[in-house]
Amino acid sequence: MSRPLPTEIFHHFPNLNDSQKEKFTALYPLYEDWNSKINVISRKDIDQLYIRHVLHSLAIYKFIQFLPGTKVLDIGTGGGFPGIPLAIMMPEVDFLLTDSIGKKINVVLEVSAALGLKNVRAQHIRSEMVREKFDFVVSRAVAEMKELLQWSHGKISSKQINAIPNGLICLKGGDLKDEFSGLRKDIEIHALTNWFKDEFFETKKLIYVPLV
Repeated sequence: MSRPLPTEIFHHFPNLNDSQKEKFTALYPLYEDWNSKINVISRKDIDQLYIRHVLHSLAIYKFIQFLPGTKVLDIGTGGGFPGIPLAIMMPEVDFLLTDSIGKKINVVLEVSAALGLKNVRAQHIRSEMVREKFDFVVSRAVAEMKELLQWSHGKISSKQINAIPNGLICLKGGDLKDEFSGLRKDIEIHALTNWFKDEFFETKKLIYVPLV
C-alpha cells in the first residue's frame, strides 16, 4: 500500500520551498511509526493525516501569517497539532507546544528533532501552569471556549507586532451556538470552507478572540 503524499498541502500552498516540502512529506512516515507505538492520532484517521490534521492546522496560516519574532503557545497540542505544521510554515516564529500527557509531548519532541525544527519547544505541563507571555495562544479541538479563555488569561503580551491584536486562535467543529452563548461579543468565527473545499471542513470553524 502506497503512503499518502501531501498533495493537498502543496496544492493549497504552492509557494513552499524545498525544505518545507521535505518536512511535510516526512510527516506521514514519522506519525505512522509513532502511531504504531502510541495512539497519538485516531487509528482510523492516520491515512487522512494530511487533510484532517495537517491541512486543518494550517487554516490558522490562511487566517494570519505571524511575523518573525512572534511567540505562540499551543495549548493541548496532543501529537503536535496545530503547532508542528505551523512551525514548518513559519520557521522564524517561536512555538511552545504544551500538553498534560507526557507521552504525547515525547512524540512532539521526537518529531520536531527528526524534522530539524529549531523553532519548536515542547513541555509536559498543564496550560494554566505556563508562566511565559505570548503574542498568540492557539489550540485545536481541545476544550470549550470558556476554558480556553481562562487558560489564556495572563499569558498574552501587551506588545503587538502583527496585523491583528494579540489573542486566542482556535479550531473547532460542529454547532457552536450553545458554547458561545453569554461569551464576549468580539469573537470572530470563520468557516474553513472559505479556504478548503474537502467535505471534512464543512462543519469546521476558526475562532479568533483579541485579548489585548
